[in-house]
Amino acid sequence: RQALELCRKVAATDSTVMLRGESGTGKDLFARAIHFGSRRAAGPYIKVNCGALPEPLLESELFGHEKGAFTGAVRQKPGRFEDAQRGTILLDEIGELPLSLQVKLLQVIEEKTFTRVGGNASVHVDVRIVTATNRDLEEMVKARTFREDLFFRLNVFPITLPPLRERAGDVSVLVRYLLEKHGASADKLSAAALAALERYAWPGNVRELEHTLERALILAGTDPVGTEHLSFARRDLLGAS
Repeated sequence: RQALELCRKVAATDSTVMLRGESGTGKDLFARAIHFGSRRAAGPYIKVNCGALPEPLLESELFGHEKGAFTGAVRQKPGRFEDAQRGTILLDEIGELPLSLQVKLLQVIEEKTFTRVGGNASVHVDVRIVTATNRDLEEMVKARTFREDLFFRLNVFPITLPPLRERAGDVSVLVRYLLEKHGASADKLSAAALAALERYAWPGNVRELEHTLERALILAGTDPVGTEHLSFARRDLLGAS
């Protein structure tokens, strides 16, 4: 509730937001809520995974490139920052951003400008930046793998999303929602299966819960979902044997 209230309050502003929490806790959903609750809701919402691409490709993905900037650059290509003009960009896994690109991102925050790869002209952007991470950025700053000045620019309004194991009361509500999402009614789940879901620690958080339910529904077919259909329950049994 605290995280949701913080999300509601910051959405009405243009402040830079950092979403922190374990993988699968819903950082992308919160970023979308911030965007669609803001004055930029009619603008684009762009998500970039900073850990998904090697450094040269990531720079082009974020900032675009000019024709002839590198082999295969047969035309000018705008980057994701330009795509997000007058909207919001989510930089997911910001802790994976290489140091060389951290400098360029700092320029975007401070000056609202950047240059495309292979270009000289400054490109001006009006973009709200939201970042997400499951890394300990303070430790990365100490290890000099993340710039301290960039950290403070990005950490203007941090929101920490609690893991599912710390909000066990949410499991039954999430289960009902996820069953409906996958076209199943609440009575599709046996009482024993629901109890097992509520006891489990969910290291993969909501994402693991959804995948577990989806798999269980497939395994159960037309039968009710029982504990025998829950993948983590079988792992526990195998471990015990």
